[in-house]
Amino acid sequence: MSGPDIGDFRRVVYEFYRHHKRTLPWREDITPYRVLVSEIMLQQTQVERVIDKYLPFLSLFPDFPSLASASLRDILLAWQGLGYNRRALLLKRLSERVVERHGADLPADRDELHALPGVGEATAGAVLAFAFNVAVPFIETNIRRVIIHHFFQGADKIPDRQIMPVVVAVLDRENPLDWYWALMDYGSFLGRAVDNPNRRSAHYNRQGPFAGSDRKVRGEVIRALLGTEAMSADDIASVTGLDAGRLVRTLGAMMQDGLVAENRGLYSIV
Repeated sequence: MSGPDIGDFRRVVYEFYRHHKRTLPWREDITPYRVLVSEIMLQQTQVERVIDKYLPFLSLFPDFPSLASASLRDILLAWQGLGYNRRALLLKRLSERVVERHGADLPADRDELHALPGVGEATAGAVLAFAFNVAVPFIETNIRRVIIHHFFQGADKIPDRQIMPVVVAVLDRENPLDWYWALMDYGSFLGRAVDNPNRRSAHYNRQGPFAGSDRKVRGEVIRALLGTEAMSADDIASVTGLDAGRLVRTLGAMMQDGLVAENRGLYSIV
């Protein structure tokens, strides 16, 4: 590892942030629920797409109890356009868990957050930082990009276990919320301004094309089922144009996930 000292690095990040801070809806009127929803939405989804969906979603489901009690169909209707529909199901299950076990208050504990459906290490860390201003180290795409760019020049196949000590060392423990916002804004800029440093990460995987992918097929099935109460496999195939064999496999996987139910040959949203 090579790069600037901690003080110089922080000055670079905060100076960029001072001039180029992004205005994002989840950075306003902060509550643990609003932060959690934004973090789940932002998993594997571009910021611009989340901006369009975030506030309309909150207007329908303003808190954990309203989301926990909503039907999966209504949640998926509001989720359309974000992709990865399984996240909507996990968000509903998470809300049910928070209501049942935590009195509708999101816990400010990393282990308890990580135990919730759909919450991994990065999401738990982000929620602690942005909802509770707790100084915990975590790595996500933009943070990884910044650290590699500044501290691992010339290196390749860099694992997160080497990046994490740097994240710990540079963390502004007095103001973790602004620090991580600054890192993420700077990382987003670097993704456009330089050859993507994340390609030198040991964990880098280029996402495959959407056309013809399982993600696209699952999305088409969800859209078809949201248009009616229930459909046969033949009707779904007719509406979507999907190959019968692939459709059957997809429906089976979606039933295992808990997104789709089958009754007497008719499929519906759970």
